[in-house]
Amino acid sequence: MIVLSDKEKDTMEDNDEIIVVMTDEDGNEFYYREEMILPVGEDKYALLVPTHADDEDAHEHEDGCGCGCGCEDDEDAAFFAKIVLDEKGEEEYIEPSDEEFEAVCKAYDKLMEDEDSEDEE
Repeated sequence: MIVLSDKEKDTMEDNDEIIVVMTDEDGNEFYYREEMILPVGEDKYALLVPTHADDEDAHEHEDGCGCGCGCEDDEDAAFFAKIVLDEKGEEEYIEPSDEEFEAVCKAYDKLMEDEDSEDEE
């Protein structure tokens, strides 16, 4: 998993999707799509899903899809990031603490249960 607090972060909008670009210490860029935002108490968390920079490489990834894109790597797994404001008042994505991660996972599970209940009705 990428340690978010050690990365440079940029965001850009692409067709109403928010794409988060994270650059590691070696200059490698990783692209994530902000799938959803979950409020938990006073905090907000983003579910970030791996994506590609250009549409030609974009496709649905599954474990071991064999496309050669590296989607089977742990670094390409979806994850939650806490959204905080930096000194300039701009949003920044950081790794949540263990307690925050547990809370956002519970909120996500609850949301998914609620959606499943609505679908059954």
